[in-house]
Amino acid sequence: MDLHKISSFIKRQNTAFICSVDDEGFPNVKAMLKPRKTDGLKEFYFSTNTSSMRVKQYLKNPNASIYFYHKGLIKYIGVMLRGKMEVLTDRETKEMIWRKGDTVFYRSGVTDPDYCVLKFTAESGRFYCNLETEDFAID
Repeated sequence: MDLHKISSFIKRQNTAFICSVDDEGFPNVKAMLKPRKTDGLKEFYFSTNTSSMRVKQYLKNPNASIYFYHKGLIKYIGVMLRGKMEVLTDRETKEMIWRKGDTVFYRSGVTDPDYCVLKFTAESGRFYCNLETEDFAID
């Protein structure tokens, strides 16, 4: 399995699905814009609202997964990554992924208390293509 090709595939996708676990142990899935920053298949950074339900869930239980897919006319490709999600509020991390247009969502800018970063660290993954699946580890 070529992990560089999987990483390249993920970078071309515009949507990511993130999954958290609620208080009753059920998975909760949410579509998000693609990660603001990635480090190979190991780390993914998303911007979100500190007040969101998802942030509360990750603070209680960091177990998470993220999923990327592409559906062509004939071919379907999917990548699921399992790992841990951290909620980061330090200024350095927030500035790292901040974009000029973010003031539409966070009026006080990078210091807005309702702006935070979700950092996903992958531990393993599963790749699907052409009716075949393959598990892989992430070092």
